[in-house]
Amino acid sequence: MSTRQTVTFGPDLQSPKEPVESQTSVQGTRKTSSGEAPSTHHEDVRLGLGTFRRAFSRVSRRASGRAAEEEPGLLRRGSRFLFRSLRRTLDDSPAAHQCQASAAPGASHDPEVPSRVIAGVSRQSSTSVGPEELEPDGGKSVADLITEGQLLAAFEQLQHLETLLMAEKASHTFEQDPTGFARRAMDVCLHYDGLASEISSIVRQTLGPDGVDAAALAELAHVVRAEEEAHPVTPSDGDFLRTPRRWRQHWEDAVRRSAQERVRQAGTREAPEVAQGGSGLARLLAEIGDVIRRDLQKVQLEVQPAYAAAGFPAWETYLRAYHSAVAQRLQELAHDARGCEQLYILLDWAANVYGSPNFLGAPDLTLSTEPLPPLLAPEMWAQLESDYTSFLETKIASCFDGILKVEQSCWAALKAPDVLQGRYHTPLSNEVHMLVAEHVKAARAISAELEATTLRICARELGLFLPRFEKAFLESEAVSEPHLGANINNCEELRTSLLARFPGAFAELEKPLVATICIFQKQLLLGLQRDVQLLFRVLCTKAWLTQDTLQPIMDKVVVLAQHLEHVVPLRAQEILHETHRYVVREYLAQALRPRERFRGVERMTGSQKMDLDAQAISNTFQSLGSEATWLDQAIPCVADILGETYKDDIQRHLEALIQSYPDIRKKKKKKKPC
Repeated sequence: MSTRQTVTFGPDLQSPKEPVESQTSVQGTRKTSSGEAPSTHHEDVRLGLGTFRRAFSRVSRRASGRAAEEEPGLLRRGSRFLFRSLRRTLDDSPAAHQCQASAAPGASHDPEVPSRVIAGVSRQSSTSVGPEELEPDGGKSVADLITEGQLLAAFEQLQHLETLLMAEKASHTFEQDPTGFARRAMDVCLHYDGLASEISSIVRQTLGPDGVDAAALAELAHVVRAEEEAHPVTPSDGDFLRTPRRWRQHWEDAVRRSAQERVRQAGTREAPEVAQGGSGLARLLAEIGDVIRRDLQKVQLEVQPAYAAAGFPAWETYLRAYHSAVAQRLQELAHDARGCEQLYILLDWAANVYGSPNFLGAPDLTLSTEPLPPLLAPEMWAQLESDYTSFLETKIASCFDGILKVEQSCWAALKAPDVLQGRYHTPLSNEVHMLVAEHVKAARAISAELEATTLRICARELGLFLPRFEKAFLESEAVSEPHLGANINNCEELRTSLLARFPGAFAELEKPLVATICIFQKQLLLGLQRDVQLLFRVLCTKAWLTQDTLQPIMDKVVVLAQHLEHVVPLRAQEILHETHRYVVREYLAQALRPRERFRGVERMTGSQKMDLDAQAISNTFQSLGSEATWLDQAIPCVADILGETYKDDIQRHLEALIQSYPDIRKKKKKKKPC
């Protein structure tokens, strides 16, 4: 470790080897009037206290600037206690009580000196005891001991001087010389404050680049323990010399300041980039994490053993200090975070990086979250999640806009959909799945509440996307069997997979998805209807009796069925059933409203022709996989009516037809089993 910066103290008290001049008040050689005595006495006292104030100011200025920055309250606290104790000492002294009665009224006093001090000093001559030494015979001064890092030796010497000083005070040695006591007490206090400043210096340099000085840390721990034993409780009389210095708290404060300084210095080069995007913030947090990891590993492996001999909880203190420093730094970054990416980076780092059991990089080092307060206050965390979800809504909506643009570009290029695993395929379903899965997974890593909120946002935006997608597709030039089949597959995949993975959040999307699928199915049927509408007009004409006019219609049906082979089976079967019903219904419409009337032999021939067409239609749809067998008897029933010559038989066939097919335009309802 580099040489520690130390505080330069005031001049040491005089050694006993040097002669000590007694301070005496002038009396007896010259008679003075009673009116002159208070004035002369007042000047003597002002001279002594003025000297004390100048010495105090001079010593304070000679203290190091860095120590003053670290501990601005130490000197103020020591001087405040000094004046209070001095005032109590003078008030309690016999001289004070004796002179209060004889003080001349209207005497002028120094505004900075209490009147009781001025009135309490006796005009009688007294000899003060010389100040106790801060440099023993053949030894080193307290300041030198502190500079050399011998904190315990310096404290023991100060403790010895404190004991002697208190003994002299108790023996009323300073009754006639209160400023002498104040000067000596001031030096002791300043050297105590110097020890405290040295403690701060050692703590600051502990985790520096020069390594850990185990001996200095052990010395620090022992001197803190020694001070606690020497000053266990605050004295009842409020004496400042025997007041506990609370160096353990001072040490903890120094650890906390050191942690804050190191955390704040981490990533200072990245700070200007934070506002530009998430990459700069991510690098900043990564560097902060590296600093915490290195420092706490050093604390566990090197610092803690050095403090352990004195029973210092170094690990717990450093852990809490760094936790507090990180919390403060994270709150500052949270106030400046902008955009969805930065907000998520903060939430993710707090929840998953810093909160990870492996954050410190060693199995025996963990950031136990149980005894530590939350890294972010609950209200701050809630605000971050709220801001994140607000940005997330806009981001997800823009993602769906991007998906639609990709689809539109494919439609504009008239690019046919791919056939993947036997089905028409476009990227729509995969992109929606990836969008939902990515954001839900990211939110789940933060909290269950954020996951639920993200699911609701995704479901709502998907519900808004479906009608826009449907409208844009139907208005494009890409409406064809392959694209319609691909869109049906995409919607069906979204319906089944999203509802299976997130049943609660996407339950309300089932109806919109099914409605969109039905619209695309109807578009397939409309395409078929446009192709075969003219072909149906040839049926049930005299030309139809001698020509095979049904085959072109069935060829169109077969072409449609070939496209349905690349559609998800459930929806393909529904389309095939609708196609089967449409063909039978349109055939019967032509038979019941013929363009030309048949008579005699033509009626019999037409009846037979209808039986043959009915069989051809049934065979074709069965070969294509249609399960609508209930339609097979509709055309033969009408053919029987057309071939009958007796009204009673016609009535019987009509009753059977009406009973089986109340309305051929509607699907036949299956009877429920008893």
